[in-house]
Amino acid sequence: MSDTASPPPAALRGLDAAAVRARQAAEGFNELPRPDRRTPFRIVLEVLREPMLALLIGGGVVYLALGDLKEALILLCFASLSVVITVVQETRTERVLEALRDLTSPRALVIRGGARQRIAGREVVRGDLIVLSEGDRVPADAALLQSQDMQTDESLLTGESVPVRKLATADGASSEIHRPGGDDLPYVFSGSLVVRGAGVAEVVAIGAHSEIGKIGQSLGALKTEAPRLQAQTRRLVRVFGIVGGAVSLLAVVLYGTLRGSWLDAVLAGITIGMSMLPEEFPVVLTVFMAMGAWRISQARVLTRRAASIETLGSATVLCTDKTGTLTKNKMSIVELRLPDGAALRPDASATTVALPAAFSGLLQAGVLAAAPDPFDPMDVAFHELGKATLPASFTQRQIGRKPVQSYGLRPDLLAMSQGWDGGDGHSVVAAKGAPEAIATLCRLDDAQRARLAPQIDAMAEAGLRVLGVARAAFTGEQWPASQRDFDFEFLGLVGLADPLRDAVPAAVKDCRSAGIRVVMITGDYPATARAIARSAGLAADDCVSGDALARMDDAALAARVRSATVFARIMPEQKLRIVEALKADGEIVAMTGDGVNDAPSLKAAHIGIAMGGRGTDVAREASSIVLLDDDFASIVRAVRLGRRIYDNLRKAMGFIFAVHVPIAGLALFPLLFGYPILLGPIHIAFLEMIIDPVCSLVFEAETEEKDVMQRPPRDPEQPLFSGALIGWGLLQGALALALVIGVFAIGQSRGMPETEIRALTFFALVLSIVGLILVNRSFSSSLWEALRRPSLTLVAVLVLVVSVLSLSLLWPAARELFKFGPLHPDDLALTLGAAVTMLIGLELIKPLWRDRIHGGVR
Repeated sequence: MSDTASPPPAALRGLDAAAVRARQAAEGFNELPRPDRRTPFRIVLEVLREPMLALLIGGGVVYLALGDLKEALILLCFASLSVVITVVQETRTERVLEALRDLTSPRALVIRGGARQRIAGREVVRGDLIVLSEGDRVPADAALLQSQDMQTDESLLTGESVPVRKLATADGASSEIHRPGGDDLPYVFSGSLVVRGAGVAEVVAIGAHSEIGKIGQSLGALKTEAPRLQAQTRRLVRVFGIVGGAVSLLAVVLYGTLRGSWLDAVLAGITIGMSMLPEEFPVVLTVFMAMGAWRISQARVLTRRAASIETLGSATVLCTDKTGTLTKNKMSIVELRLPDGAALRPDASATTVALPAAFSGLLQAGVLAAAPDPFDPMDVAFHELGKATLPASFTQRQIGRKPVQSYGLRPDLLAMSQGWDGGDGHSVVAAKGAPEAIATLCRLDDAQRARLAPQIDAMAEAGLRVLGVARAAFTGEQWPASQRDFDFEFLGLVGLADPLRDAVPAAVKDCRSAGIRVVMITGDYPATARAIARSAGLAADDCVSGDALARMDDAALAARVRSATVFARIMPEQKLRIVEALKADGEIVAMTGDGVNDAPSLKAAHIGIAMGGRGTDVAREASSIVLLDDDFASIVRAVRLGRRIYDNLRKAMGFIFAVHVPIAGLALFPLLFGYPILLGPIHIAFLEMIIDPVCSLVFEAETEEKDVMQRPPRDPEQPLFSGALIGWGLLQGALALALVIGVFAIGQSRGMPETEIRALTFFALVLSIVGLILVNRSFSSSLWEALRRPSLTLVAVLVLVVSVLSLSLLWPAARELFKFGPLHPDDLALTLGAAVTMLIGLELIKPLWRDRIHGGVR
């Protein structure tokens, strides 16, 4: 409608300027209330209070105080990177309600003081009269006072892909508004789109009081769960800090008491404290999450919160929306059926195959009955199939043509007709609509209707939206007042559906093999939901409707969600109830969606997965993962990568446990047995400069285990640092320590100088660390199988280790820094032999620990 259209009837004058100002002062603007936003500065302060980050910064300060600028800068750089990543991610999540606010504030055409004026959507007040026409976004919840063949798309609020009809209210506006969804209601809702017709409505709810505003309020009230790995790592760091501090203090006291040199005692205490300082844990966790997000992005999946990667491998239930997630969110004609029952499933992509004459006539009539420039998805479907399969002579003739007469849907006759000038005073009238309405227009008798009913039922049971199509001829200049006055011929039925995405059945099958239960939650009707579920490979018999769910208390719902696979006619808050019930039952829930109605459940789920292409900003901002290509199969790839990342993270953590045992042991050993101190702060710093890259690069780059998608999801209560993993790490470390001390004892028996013994022991320790890398590359494969898997990262690290060790012996400055003496070939052979012995011994023991490490699942 134009802004300069004729004045409205006197009865529709709208509010005057004084009333508008009074209501804006009393009720505010038509927008969601601004939350108490966390500014980037506030987020930085919160991040700086995190124990893990404090440990990184503290470690850097300690190294700086010790004069090791390089290691200090490395740790401080990690700390800075961690702060930046966290602040960026947290700032983005603060935009959730901002995106929702933008969606709810389109431009609006209102009637005020008897005149029409265009205003910003945020300026609409309760009681305003809004003028709506095809293509408009509704600015607020309103009751229709006038309606001309109006239909609106409410899929953002309900998940239904089919527009709903609207009727004007006979009783005037009421604050008692119905919920979105369903035909023939006199209400329109903020954020919905007018796809057909026009009308005038009185605003009854704005801002937070609208249906979309209520979703925003529930979204703002939800809190994202803290990542489990961060919590577990934080606890372990505390334990290490307490134990390391106690041991360091004891070492200072013992050294000072037994040897009398308190300055050396302090140096020994610092060395032991550094050897037990587990700064690798937060560093490795940060690197794994960041690298994991990058790897998943290569599969067209954006990770908005890196911590969600940890949860992917333990997901047990995938709750998926139907519209736009399993389906293409685009209506298509999937079946044409003639009056005699003959059926055809057309292929819009087969542009060279012409339809049989009878089916072609049916589709041509359907195209003529549709709006020539359609918004309605069903009209669009007729035009798209017509362009693909009808003769060029027909489609080219229709370009730019307009009907000379139109008859819209009416409450008493759910059909629409279009009259077209055929030339020489002859016209063609085409009609489409509900089958029973078309049967009425065609004056079918009871026998004809009885033959038609089973066909309609069969198509509806298959989840199709069924329309009847008819055609009539008209001669004359004065068009009848009603479409009932034509002599229509019944041409057949047309079945429309929102088709399933091609990759969905295979993705559902992969989820099943990985032990992930797929549950479909949709606002659509049960018959449609069951049909889509069957096509996707889901068990469609156990279907729960929204009405049935509303009658369940929390206990009944918790029992029902254990078996139900399809939930139909579900409202947004019911989606949230389903997710919460699954979580309460101990499930790890992943939730997919793309609409505003999905945002609360996306945020409440352990893993919220939004569609990046069709998804709204609100859904994307509320989620932790976004599928950039809207491909349901990408979820399976993300789960596979999530399991691989978690497996590799456990390998890295087990390796860290193992490595700290010989490092700490060699720091304590001389103190306990009266030998000169072997390792000083520079040696510990050097070793930990090796450990960090090894963990973050070699293990992170490891390929997936061969059974990664055949094992069930890991127990959500299974800790990252399980007793078996800690025990395996301690066992490896103890064996490495024993062999390194053995090498030290051999050097002592040979009467080697202190500098040569230090070099001999240090080399044995570094080669043992390399051996531990090889042992921990795979839990489920032997060393030989692991070595056959190429790893350029491992090769690069080995070359680096050999190069650095060579420099420490051959470069005088480095040899002086480390206080190393020269080593001979037999000395190097001894250190290599110790490492090989440890490697063989651990490989023989590893099968005995394999099931314990995996918790019974390999």
